[in-house]
Amino acid sequence: MPTKDEVFDKVQTALVDALGVDDDEVTRDATMVGDLGAESIDFLDIVFRLEKAFEIEIPQADLFPQDVLTDAQYVEDGKVNAAGLVVLKERMPFADLSKFETNPVVQEFGEMLTVNDLCRYIESRVGAE
Repeated sequence: MPTKDEVFDKVQTALVDALGVDDDEVTRDATMVGDLGAESIDFLDIVFRLEKAFEIEIPQADLFPQDVLTDAQYVEDGKVNAAGLVVLKERMPFADLSKFETNPVVQEFGEMLTVNDLCRYIESRVGAE
């Protein structure tokens, strides 16, 4: 069982390798898209590297809940409604959605995922201490 610091180190390495950024840019508070410049295609590489590093399988829906973000039941006028926010919180308990909740524009969802959120997800999967 890895420690939280070991999880961060492996996540940092995966992000540096996948995105071509420097170690010091990959802080816990850095956003994957806004700060590190990750694009949709990069997430496939990141997930692959994390699966290999931690010997786990990461279902795409765990990190990218596109089904919720495109369902008319949860989206109104380009924003996630209250019911959709409840579903996102249930599906992504590792993510801090507080900032997204203040202005839940679907197009900006990708901007909210941080390195720390990713670490918390991995920690929950590998039982980090």
